[in-house]
Amino acid sequence: MKKNAYEIGVISDTHGLLRPEAEKYLEGSDIIIHAGDIGTIELISKLKRIAPIYAIRGNVDKENWPDEFPETMELEILDKRIFIIHNINEFNIGNEKNYDIIISGHSHKPLIKKMNDILYLNPGSAGKKRFSLPVSIAHVKISEDKISAELIELNV
Repeated sequence: MKKNAYEIGVISDTHGLLRPEAEKYLEGSDIIIHAGDIGTIELISKLKRIAPIYAIRGNVDKENWPDEFPETMELEILDKRIFIIHNINEFNIGNEKNYDIIISGHSHKPLIKKMNDILYLNPGSAGKKRFSLPVSIAHVKISEDKISAELIELNV
């Protein structure tokens, strides 16, 4: 049976640290997207216990990582096209019109921005706290006629 809405947990820049607070918010997700800088393969195993996971490599995940973790990924959920890239600065401008959502990580700066009918999402960093940036993840809901997103700051 086809679902008419999907709950998606979005996480990035864990650098090997999966906080219990992040796990709590990811519970109930239909799928989880990890936008790179995973840190350890074991972290992926933990996320798979919560929900099916789609993950890409980030700049810290380069050496000896399995091919199952590409540098970019495309997904389609309820006819909504999603592109996942770790560093948005490496995205080929001009291709964005092909997508409904572009998810990135890398900067550790959480962002939700709608521009030209495209949702740009960076969940921020769920790993070790850096500088004055929050520790955060994101939640996306996709239905047949709507896309909504929220940032969730973790109290750590």
